[in-house]
Amino acid sequence: MSEINISLLSENQNLSKFDIAENFTCIRFLDHNKERFELEFNLEQGTSLNTFLIRSNKELFIIHPPEKNYLNSFKKIISILFDQFQLNKINLITGHINPQIIETLKNINTTFKNLTITCSNPGFKLISELWNQKNPNLEKFVEIELPKINIIKKELILELENISLELIPVPTARWPGGLIVYERNQEILLSEKMFSAHIASESWSETNRISTEVNRKHFYDCLMAPMSNQIVTIAERIAELDIKTIAPLHGPAIEYSLKSFLNDYIRWGENLSTNNPKITLIYASAYGNTASIGDALAKGITRTSVEVKSINCEFTSNDELIKSIQNADGYLIGSPTLGGHAPTPIVSALGTLLSEGNRDKPVGIFGSFGWSGEAIDLLESKLKDGGFKFSFEPIRIKFSPNKPKIKELEEIGTHFGRNILKKAKQKIRKSDTGMITSKTNPTLQALGRVIGSLCVLTASKGKDENNVKGAMLASWVSQASFSPPGLSIAVAKDRSVESLLQIGDSFALNILSEKDFKEPLKRFTKSFAPGEDRFEGLKIELTPNNQIIIPESLAWLDALVKERMECGDHWVIYAEVLHGNILKSDSLTAVHHRKSGANY
Repeated sequence: MSEINISLLSENQNLSKFDIAENFTCIRFLDHNKERFELEFNLEQGTSLNTFLIRSNKELFIIHPPEKNYLNSFKKIISILFDQFQLNKINLITGHINPQIIETLKNINTTFKNLTITCSNPGFKLISELWNQKNPNLEKFVEIELPKINIIKKELILELENISLELIPVPTARWPGGLIVYERNQEILLSEKMFSAHIASESWSETNRISTEVNRKHFYDCLMAPMSNQIVTIAERIAELDIKTIAPLHGPAIEYSLKSFLNDYIRWGENLSTNNPKITLIYASAYGNTASIGDALAKGITRTSVEVKSINCEFTSNDELIKSIQNADGYLIGSPTLGGHAPTPIVSALGTLLSEGNRDKPVGIFGSFGWSGEAIDLLESKLKDGGFKFSFEPIRIKFSPNKPKIKELEEIGTHFGRNILKKAKQKIRKSDTGMITSKTNPTLQALGRVIGSLCVLTASKGKDENNVKGAMLASWVSQASFSPPGLSIAVAKDRSVESLLQIGDSFALNILSEKDFKEPLKRFTKSFAPGEDRFEGLKIELTPNNQIIIPESLAWLDALVKERMECGDHWVIYAEVLHGNILKSDSLTAVHHRKSGANY
């Protein structure tokens, strides 16, 4: 739709236009100054919102309409298209539904008439509830008749002129009406909130994989982490599609390393789905404010490695709620106050928590309100009478939390998570002497010797004639995590052993002693000829993972590479420690003192 003249439309908003295919266009609304969007604070790079327009016959299809902040410019774009092509119908496809989106839908419905909304069944429920609901943030309110709605029960194929759309519902606790759109001919996925990043980019796509990685991970941590299981399921479904481009709701499109990016989403989610303690976070949210409070608490909790199960009780079955409560190590419940009351789904969820919850597990209460906070009072009184113990004072926030308050909420969440984790570890200590807590575990004793130590890293891969071995002297080594026990190690890009340290590879870290480091130091600092055996003449032993233990070692660790990060002329490797032992308990660890930070 090259006919759209952006220069005429940028009076109040910055706009960018990208032609994807004939009659298929993305309009990007840019805000370079906006610091906050929903919950997350986006590293001072502004934000953007992508809306997609498809013209087919006399009908305009709008995918992911913008919020009311962009309404004036958006209506001008629609008017231009209606006038130029004599359009007479709008089909608006939306999954992300909130009061601001509803205001856009209502305004378009009033201005252009003949509107059909296409959404999922949970999306229809949200639209029905919010359409004529009075918002205390709005000064004027006029009831408007609900337009025709096309409900997607599973998946839906729309065959348009040279355009084939597959509409796929992807409900989550945070966005029950979630809906992604796959265009088969261009192999482009309009992924809505999935894979988003708050960046005010004027380029259609990111310049490379690294350029947006931090922003997209930040978005994930803020909003996706509390529903990691659902996100993993959605990412796995998306991985089944043939995709050349991912165009999310926020930020530039993704055209590089798509498989790697999908795997990241799956891996991030799986890393949060652990045997660690779990918190059940139950909420309802009329205008998104209570959800924002819950998101901030959840973000703080996940920093402690405690898993958060986020449940929007308006769209969750009672069986699922009961199961989550029974499996939880702590509870959070939040509610808005509407008309002086808590919403019916919250009242019902509160009853379930009272009947199924364990009184020995801590609970926290939160909520937002416009003029009063009776719902928070109800939660507090019922849970207190029910014998529950509160981990913090009830959180009461008028309307939306500001930036200092969000930081405070995250800190409350972190404190809550630490208490849960402390209690869980105390329970483990009483029941077993496993790896996490035992002071006599040889692996943990060996890991404790990692203090910027002088080490020899050895790696072996393949069997028999296909076996490849390598080694290097390492001193940029540090413990990186307690649970699971992990370490980080910097490996220069030009080290031959680097090729044996990909994700999923094993290696051994031989920690040298203060007394016996000279011989290994001499051997492994010299230059080896191509193909030369690094271990010739050494009487070596093997770890349980068949990695090489060299003589003179104070201790050894068996590790598995989990992550790699490119840092200048080095790779920083994060590895999970699987086994280890102390060989010389009476020796001190060797430390490498360099004269300069410019070389070894």
